[in-house]
Amino acid sequence: MKTPPVIVMTGATNGLGRLASLDLARKGAHLVLVARSRQKADALARELEQTAPGAEVEFFLADLSLLADVDQVGRQIAARFPRIDVLINNAGVHAFSQRVTTEGLSEMTVVNYLAPWLLTDLLRERLKTSSPARIVTVASRASKHAGGLGPIRDLGDTAPYSRRESSQRYGWTKLLDIMFTQELGRQLQDTGIAVTCCCPGFNVTGLGRDLAGAGALEKVLKGLRIGNPQHGADIIVQLATDPAFAEITGGYFAARGARPLTCPPAGHDEEVQHELWQATADFLHDIRSTWQ
Repeated sequence: MKTPPVIVMTGATNGLGRLASLDLARKGAHLVLVARSRQKADALARELEQTAPGAEVEFFLADLSLLADVDQVGRQIAARFPRIDVLINNAGVHAFSQRVTTEGLSEMTVVNYLAPWLLTDLLRERLKTSSPARIVTVASRASKHAGGLGPIRDLGDTAPYSRRESSQRYGWTKLLDIMFTQELGRQLQDTGIAVTCCCPGFNVTGLGRDLAGAGALEKVLKGLRIGNPQHGADIIVQLATDPAFAEITGGYFAARGARPLTCPPAGHDEEVQHELWQATADFLHDIRSTWQ
């Protein structure tokens, strides 16, 4: 009997992650889900059991806006599982104003970029010894709207920003995700690990949770069949399981038809991608050294 693939995923209790987890459970995956809320984790566990009775599901609790939590959960997962077939970095947030974590960092920068970078680094060796394996990161074509925010800038910046400026900041974090994917793809070339990212498209699930009237707008858009989140979940599952993507590394794909996309010009250069990688590694090393 074939052993179920072990798939680690963040952000599974809401939106695209919830839909993707249901699809992966139907496909027989052994799901390892990182969640912040025990209540939401329990609710998803019940839904998974109803959708795919007997599915193997394990939850690990962590707040992905805190790097200490990411470090801890990454080590826990690596110690618990001798084999990891797929890592899906799905968790993300669009904060419409600056929110500074208890660690003194920008929440959106941490959740959207630093957390997936660190979790991937912590599970990297486990994925290599499990190859063939895959790493899938949810990026976005919002990366095109990073504007004047160059990719190499202060990762610890906590300067306030307005609601309008938040779109630029969000796009910047997603640009970093694409650059991270492409640099990691080169580093893992010929290791048997497929490294990809995707734009899940416009989705109404959880749309602008911080905005007044967002719930009503979401209902209207759903009624008009605009922004179906299943399309976004489908590309995540496709990159994680479809044999066609088993040997693709560094690719960036759209939700509709898995059409190949290109990294925006600001982050397209390989030298800039490598420079970002090194800057991130140094930044996280300095932070983690304070925990000793």
